[in-house]
Amino acid sequence: MRKTWIAVLVAAMVLASGCSSKETEKKETVKEHKEKEVETVEKETEELPYRFPLTGVGSKEESSDRAVAVIVNNHPKARPQSGLPEADIVYEVLAEGGVTRFVALFQSEKPEKVGPVRSAREYFIGLASGFDSFFIAHGYSPEAKEMLERGEIDNINGMQYDGTLFKRADFRKAPHNSYITFKNILKGAEMRGYGMDKAPEPAVFLIGEEAGQLEGTPAEDFMVSYGSPSFDVIYEYDADQQKYHRFNGSEETVDLESKEPVLLDNILVVQMNHKIVDNAGRREIDMKYGGKGYLFQKGKVNEIQWKNEAGRIVPYKDGSKAGFVPGKTWINIVPSISDVSFDSQQ
Repeated sequence: MRKTWIAVLVAAMVLASGCSSKETEKKETVKEHKEKEVETVEKETEELPYRFPLTGVGSKEESSDRAVAVIVNNHPKARPQSGLPEADIVYEVLAEGGVTRFVALFQSEKPEKVGPVRSAREYFIGLASGFDSFFIAHGYSPEAKEMLERGEIDNINGMQYDGTLFKRADFRKAPHNSYITFKNILKGAEMRGYGMDKAPEPAVFLIGEEAGQLEGTPAEDFMVSYGSPSFDVIYEYDADQQKYHRFNGSEETVDLESKEPVLLDNILVVQMNHKIVDNAGRREIDMKYGGKGYLFQKGKVNEIQWKNEAGRIVPYKDGSKAGFVPGKTWINIVPSISDVSFDSQQ
């Protein structure tokens, strides 16, 4: 898989070298425009009086909105998904059968629709709890059902609200067709009497020139393997936009409706011990005791250690918290740090 990825990149470079001078000139103009856009966003972020707690991006008003966590399907039959470009943080983690699912956290932006929505696992609930999120899923494992029924996290579930708050799309087949609008998320919270006006504690972000002075090993393109071409992830850094694009295999991760790509500022890959615990292939994942990881930012990578702090996965470098670049964050949880591959000779 990685050889194919490298071959594609090399082929793209060869094709690019054959561009005419006019095409090159046009690309340089687009590049300059993108660079100015990035500079404008960074300047506005520094000048605005408030910051969104999970992105660190500047805001004119202080945000008091509660975070919402939605379990999003990543089966090939569920792609492309709806709402992911608006997520502040996405955790990608294995479920059964080598399939990954997303715990997508929304706070600074509210997409019109999110989905397809899939079922909960106990470790999904643990990740969402670290942000005091309102938890949205459709279905559950036996362990997750017990946790939800005990009230460990405020939630609504498609098992109780299928056809009312959750709607089935007619262009996909179950279980890959359950969607919920943000309007119905808020309606569900009101129905259950849950408050939605307390923002999560802010993450640690790099301020001002700190983001531009990041040190690290060059690693603009890299792969996170989940053992199957359908779920292996490739990230490619766009130096003009100063953001990463995400691909499952050869397909870029985009929004179903808008076709807008997921653009990321931080990618954190962390190793956690995984264990199969039943005949259905369900897993236990050790999210408590910390371990190894990589933090990719602005085309560079640093080795980190992660800790679980009140349910959040927090990166540390040289004994101190490693700040995030203001923007969107994707966190890949893998059984082994050797599942990450990148070419540092760039």
